[in-house]
Amino acid sequence: MTPQALAEDIRRRATAKQGRFITALAGAPGAGKSTLAATLVAELGAGARVVPMDGFHLDNPVLEARGLIARKGCPESFDAKGFVHLVQRLTVEPEVVIPIFDRSLDLARAGGDVVGPEDRILIVEGNYLLLDATPWAEARAFYDLTIALDVPEAELERRLIQRWIDFDHTPEAARLRALSNDIPNARRVVRESVAAEIVVR
Repeated sequence: MTPQALAEDIRRRATAKQGRFITALAGAPGAGKSTLAATLVAELGAGARVVPMDGFHLDNPVLEARGLIARKGCPESFDAKGFVHLVQRLTVEPEVVIPIFDRSLDLARAGGDVVGPEDRILIVEGNYLLLDATPWAEARAFYDLTIALDVPEAELERRLIQRWIDFDHTPEAARLRALSNDIPNARRVVRESVAAEIVVR
């Protein structure tokens, strides 16, 4: 399914519903969620916007205190309950302040953006939206549509290594970081997530 066809499907479904229409776009690290989400919003036009899960990253000092800094990006390194609460609020509140993850600063910024009354079609994107574990699973009740990106692991590895190179890692350091943390997280997404209504390959 092309992004254009997918956007048209979302638009059609959203027209049949009162209130906000929330699409969950899930996939492993490096699968292309952010790119597809941005493309969908561009296709959908006014009234559509992205809500990223990454704003719920725990800050590095918290991860260090919990012994999770080396596993940053794993499900336990997020404020999952806060994320579930946000999704629930988005279904009923006209205006919701949302956190945004700043990759250049490597931290989440509280109050980074605002979802307003005019934002009726939301593309919520993140790794663990369909994870079959508490509390992540509690958010599924608020999704009107679920989409998963299915990318071969070899391609994920290539993309993730390049991502760290783009963030000024040496090729060796980039490969180590991708294989020691990102790929295990990707495998967890694939193995422990429930099936999506639509799978994009």
